[in-house]
Amino acid sequence: MKTVAMIMAGGQGKRLGVLSQLRAKPAVPFAGKYRIIDFTLSNCVNSDITTVGILTQYLPRSLTDHIRSGGPWDLDRMNSGAYALHPYQSYRGGVTEYKGTADAIYQNLDFIVNYNPQYVLILAGDHIYKMDYQILIDYHEQNEADITIATRPVPIEEAHRFGILATDEQNRVTSFEEKPKQPKGTLASMGIYVFSYDILRRMLTEDAKDPNSKKDFGGDIIPKMLRENHRVFAFPYRDFWVDVGTVEAYWETHMQLLGDKPDLDLIDREWIIHTRSEERPPVNIRTGAVVNHSLLADGCVIEGSVEYSVLSPGVRVGRGAIVRHSVILTDSVIAPGAVVDHSIIDKRVTIGRDAHVGHGNDYATNPSIGLTRGITVVGKNTHVPPGMIIGRNVQVGSDLNAQDFEGDKISSGSNYRVRKVEE
Repeated sequence: MKTVAMIMAGGQGKRLGVLSQLRAKPAVPFAGKYRIIDFTLSNCVNSDITTVGILTQYLPRSLTDHIRSGGPWDLDRMNSGAYALHPYQSYRGGVTEYKGTADAIYQNLDFIVNYNPQYVLILAGDHIYKMDYQILIDYHEQNEADITIATRPVPIEEAHRFGILATDEQNRVTSFEEKPKQPKGTLASMGIYVFSYDILRRMLTEDAKDPNSKKDFGGDIIPKMLRENHRVFAFPYRDFWVDVGTVEAYWETHMQLLGDKPDLDLIDREWIIHTRSEERPPVNIRTGAVVNHSLLADGCVIEGSVEYSVLSPGVRVGRGAIVRHSVILTDSVIAPGAVVDHSIIDKRVTIGRDAHVGHGNDYATNPSIGLTRGITVVGKNTHVPPGMIIGRNVQVGSDLNAQDFEGDKISSGSNYRVRKVEE
């Protein structure tokens, strides 16, 4: 077998706040009918890579329920397919969770060894993009590389979030610094690597024996390969790619889908994004409804106004209700007369009659999850009572009943009954 893909899908995604408190980040819904991991899985099958290990850790149930045997991605095959790989205690003893990205792959070397591939493709399960990985692998072969890192330029103010590289004229990497406090450049690693299998196996085995290593590709493996003068190359990627790792990035990426010619084309039949979805009836747009510049998934019932918004399956917008510049997830109800503005509403939420979410001109920031642009988030299964006024940059917790709300207003920039996640 030429290539085995390993998808890192165990991330908690704390910067997504309540959106990732009850699910792993790759399982967060996206673009109406998809989940974030669907893009990486679809890239694999569209690139004719059909042996895929999916490394889970944090709250894996929703993710494994979604993937199951891999059927929607044509990954339910006899001798290959999609495999969920969980942390486990081996005969070596003691392993209960992955210590880092490199350790996660090391703990699953037996899975890779079983296929004896030429190359191992290591991917993140929480990015939105379309990429033909075969072009990346061909580039790796042409350069006789030991590792090839997919790269793209990022704004200097965001560079501290990434591994930052420098390269020579042949795109050979000359330096690499993981999440530098004071970045010296803007060429960033996308967290997408192609390794020659023998090199990867040796590097991971040596790293596992190093007591001073943090077991991380960016922090340990890649810098060591540079010190040892391995052939480390950068693959320049210039098409659409985004890490929807913050609430504002998640919201902004949805809004980018609503243009007449979006950078990410979900209608492209040459590169289909596959997903698992249940059967729902067609969208029902009723008398008096208004819908503009929006994406509506199956099962939605619209009686009110929807503008510049993305609605997941089964969303109901009552008569006289207004939804604008918002993302509404599965089976949520916007009751008659309610207003939802510049907000993200998680699954099975009810916004009560005449309530207003995203209200007013007070843009007080919410530093707990970096809300600065007026985006308000309501957690899964919450019932916002009728008439409640919720300001901007607010985060409302999950699983709240109407009785859990005190008073009739939540001020901008606040967190309301958001349960603390242990570090």
